[in-house]
Amino acid sequence: MNRDSESFQKYLLGFLASINQPENQRGNREDTDKGDHLLSQTATINSGELKLGSIPQTFLLGEIPTVQERFQAVIKRRLQIHTENHPPLFPWETQIVDYPDTLDEPSLVFSPNWGWMAQQSKLNLPIPLPEKVFQELLARCQQMVTSSLPIGAKLVQVVEGLFPSESHTINNLAGLVLRSSYRSPETLETVPNIESDYSDLGSQQQMAISLMAAQQLLDNLTLPVSPSKPVVERLWLTSAGALNLRVEYHSQGDTKLLRVYGDLPTQGILTLRGDNSIAMAQSSIPGCLSVEISCQQLHPTYTLEVECPELDQLPLLFVINPTI
Repeated sequence: MNRDSESFQKYLLGFLASINQPENQRGNREDTDKGDHLLSQTATINSGELKLGSIPQTFLLGEIPTVQERFQAVIKRRLQIHTENHPPLFPWETQIVDYPDTLDEPSLVFSPNWGWMAQQSKLNLPIPLPEKVFQELLARCQQMVTSSLPIGAKLVQVVEGLFPSESHTINNLAGLVLRSSYRSPETLETVPNIESDYSDLGSQQQMAISLMAAQQLLDNLTLPVSPSKPVVERLWLTSAGALNLRVEYHSQGDTKLLRVYGDLPTQGILTLRGDNSIAMAQSSIPGCLSVEISCQQLHPTYTLEVECPELDQLPLLFVINPTI
């Protein structure tokens, strides 16, 4: 018997064993049984164990190509069943997804980059952060900006979400970041090359730069006013242009007044909130808005939400801390 047939049979045996997929349909099981019977007959023929007188009438030596064709049919069937039961997935998929044959016209328009990202250029960092990292840091900073925790504790809680199980190291680095001499890029001895990408740095280097960014973001999101410093302004860059905020503190007799002016680069909403008070202004076009709250005694904390749907679905949250 020729060696090609024997090699072919061994290949089929290995291939069928690798699939190892149980069949759920009776017809599929019957096909497999037939294939196993054919394989057994062919293996016996090739091994020379059968003599000419004992060869079944339906499988003579000259009919080996026919047996191989039947094997190929069985394999094809099994492959088809395996593919139907376990369809291949794209690398980004975790389950079967039905995609539309055509796309609606609005979906053909590419969305702009995340609107608040441009503010990173105003931060004093040795290297830029990836957008995903900056976005997560900003989200966490907005969660912590109204907290009464010390600034060091805020920094640790903001950054530790990016580095699970590294609270001790982050706590130590946070103390260094809070020192004025450590805020300068020239003092970052752990950063070997200012041209390096964030992803190429070690974990402690990434922690240090993330802490620096978090500290500056918390500063950007905090607007302190007082009788000695009754006006504070803040500039926040966006993908649509600059967002300018101006907070004024006024005292007229027993009445205290907190007024906010906002120059928005897109249509949007300004919302100023206190414990028991709220002021809101809305515009359908870019431009200036103003809100104010007056009372006999200002609360220690107010929040200012700047909502620009064209930039992001979530508003940008600031905290105003008036002191007397």
